[in-house]
Amino acid sequence: MTPSFFKDLVRRNRSCRRFDNSHKIDEKTLKELVENARNCASAANMQPLKYIICCDEQKNEDIFSCLGWAAYLKDWKGPVKEERPSAYIIILGDHNISDKFWCDHGIAAQTILLGARVMGLGGCMFGAINIKKLRACLDIADHLEPKLVVALGKPVEKIRIDDLEEGGDIKYWRDEQKVHHVPKRKLNDIIIGSW
Repeated sequence: MTPSFFKDLVRRNRSCRRFDNSHKIDEKTLKELVENARNCASAANMQPLKYIICCDEQKNEDIFSCLGWAAYLKDWKGPVKEERPSAYIIILGDHNISDKFWCDHGIAAQTILLGARVMGLGGCMFGAINIKKLRACLDIADHLEPKLVVALGKPVEKIRIDDLEEGGDIKYWRDEQKVHHVPKRKLNDIIIGSW
């Protein structure tokens, strides 16, 4: 793998919120993505994460109803049915193993999303979750704490990274052609020390 390949992969790994729902994702693909996450670093090697995978259309609708979609897009309540995710991976912390999950779930989610991009898929990680409703929908045991939900599908959304100008707004937005713009701080604005 070349440095340019990885840089391009990271740039393409934007939060995608609109998908081709007719493109189905199977259980085998979801298991491959979880396998990638399983091999990631874990604080003190505790490995406290568990996963629920879903590619069932009805269960997907239940999960969809538990998520907060794109808070900055005030006039958009989430994708229409034809543009909803084809699959989900729910990342849970198992309190029977540890009460500290550190950043394990973030590492796992990012690894899942990078793996999905290599497969030609896209996704979005959600922390805005109606936990009580999700627990009821999926019959999640009390010792398992939902940490993140990763929505997956075949992207139909065009996403563009824009340099954030001084004094500019960090809120993502969509233009008239539905291109999703993501303002990012410039490299020189985030490196505050160099020796």
